[in-house]
Amino acid sequence: MSDHHPRRTPTPGRARQRAIREQAARAGVAYSVAARHLESLGLRPGETLATYGRTIYPIGVDSHRQLLVERRERRSFEERVTDTRRAAALPNGRARHLVDRFPPSRGRTGAGVGPLYHGDGREELLAMLYLVVAAESPGLLPEVGDLVWIAELGEDTALDTACAEVDREARRLLDREPVSLWSMIEQALIRAERAPDWPVREEAIRHAALLRAMMTPRVGPSGEPYVAELPVTGVRQILDVLLIVADDGHAPGTRVRLLDPSNGTGTATIVGARWGSSGPPVGYLVWPDGAKAPLASRAEELVVLAAQEAVPR
Repeated sequence: MSDHHPRRTPTPGRARQRAIREQAARAGVAYSVAARHLESLGLRPGETLATYGRTIYPIGVDSHRQLLVERRERRSFEERVTDTRRAAALPNGRARHLVDRFPPSRGRTGAGVGPLYHGDGREELLAMLYLVVAAESPGLLPEVGDLVWIAELGEDTALDTACAEVDREARRLLDREPVSLWSMIEQALIRAERAPDWPVREEAIRHAALLRAMMTPRVGPSGEPYVAELPVTGVRQILDVLLIVADDGHAPGTRVRLLDPSNGTGTATIVGARWGSSGPPVGYLVWPDGAKAPLASRAEELVVLAAQEAVPR
């Protein structure tokens, strides 16, 4: 089970029928009613409602990121096993694996969207989030022996399944207010520093030093002190796309069309997902082209533009 599946040639008629069936099931209406609803939205060839489907690596203008993604798809079995062995090691190995798996991407020129999956310290912040989950909800952690066995399969998504609850809880932490989050991280590190297991204590001491460095004021070019911005947005986007791999949805960077008349009917870029307790995203944070700020939108208010997946599924 990899992120993607072999390419299948889509048949427009079948794709339309599938969309209608899914819309009918989701809305609890007859097939004919769902068909009229989709027709009223004026979907163009290849477009779909954001309430279903999956986009993991969206088509974009960043050729370097595309090259990294394609190179990753061509890994040998031995390379994949080496990577999944690292991904099975919480917290640091999995954090490094996710940062490499979902590399930074430049925003679309003229759309007003900044860099995605971006920011110094992403790996460190991800590892700290996993430490908080381990301290606050140890019951969510999978058994180490299970992870070691699964890693030998060389399949990213097999490990994703085993770590699903941990990953979702780590993403949920990023919805907290920054002051609350930093306090939780500090408390988790203090507890880990007292753990009986020396490797755990060693990692906690290292991450505590990293957190202090992140939070220490620096002097800017004007002589005024400032604290460097932490990569919360970039880490949130990494965890968003990771959860989308398992639960469907559309990753940050996906291009969409707005249907809500109050927000206009122009195009926009997804920059984040909003999650419930389980399942795919319940909504998205989108950045309309040329806007100065993002806005929250329900999935049914968005149409995913055609041919958005960069790598065959």
